[in-house]
Amino acid sequence: MTVSDADMPTADDALLIVEGASYSYLDRFPALDDVSMSVQSGEKVALLGANGCGKSTLLKVLAGLLFPDRGRYTAFAAHVTEDGLEDAQFARGFRSRVGVVFQNSEAQVFSPTVREEIAFGPLNMGLERDEIAERVDDSLAMLDILDLADRAPYQLSGGQKKRVAIASVLVMNPDVLLLDEPTATLDARTQDWLIDLLVELNAAGKTIVLATHDLNTLDRLADRCIVFSEDHRVATDGPTHRVLRDQDLLAAVNLVRAGSRSPRLAAGWPLPS
Repeated sequence: MTVSDADMPTADDALLIVEGASYSYLDRFPALDDVSMSVQSGEKVALLGANGCGKSTLLKVLAGLLFPDRGRYTAFAAHVTEDGLEDAQFARGFRSRVGVVFQNSEAQVFSPTVREEIAFGPLNMGLERDEIAERVDDSLAMLDILDLADRAPYQLSGGQKKRVAIASVLVMNPDVLLLDEPTATLDARTQDWLIDLLVELNAAGKTIVLATHDLNTLDRLADRCIVFSEDHRVATDGPTHRVLRDQDLLAAVNLVRAGSRSPRLAAGWPLPS
């Protein structure tokens, strides 16, 4: 089953729009092939697919870290290009509105202390020191890591580093949160905490886009799924509950074994009709 076009949101007034984007690493290894998608304000969207399908590459395009070889990317009604992001004013506006949480927190947490890590973004945005201090304290409290403020990153557990990485993004108060495999390697308690946090942030107005191949938490983390095939194209785009019920699709994109049932269906958990 493929979700019909009638179920898909239009690109009108979308925050993020990708049109016909293709990208290859080293000009030899395809990662995206003619990909088009859009994200509306306030959505929770999952980029879903097997490892190597292109979902993390698309997330980097949305973050302005990679730029399509062909096609275009528009964010907040402005065309995003490498040259455009060299303009300080444009870059400041874009970077303040889009926050990225990488899969590996080690790549994101590098300052001498947690407090300095969270202050890094606001300092580089040129905010006043009093405002920075207030934002850092608020972020530490929100993520329940006040007791970690003066610790060095190497002293933290994996779950604590994830909290610090998220705090360093939320301190900027972005409109859009981009997350790469957010629940990967986390223990069950930390996974539940992170899912609850993302749901709360979305309810508060944040737009959430995440790349994942984890089907078990998808019904809480995303309202809509953009599913990638292993040929780096979009296989379908539609409501999460319909994607989770489409066993032929999930098998075709190598997310479940052919003939098997999705984890939630196999466990007997109901999905919306």
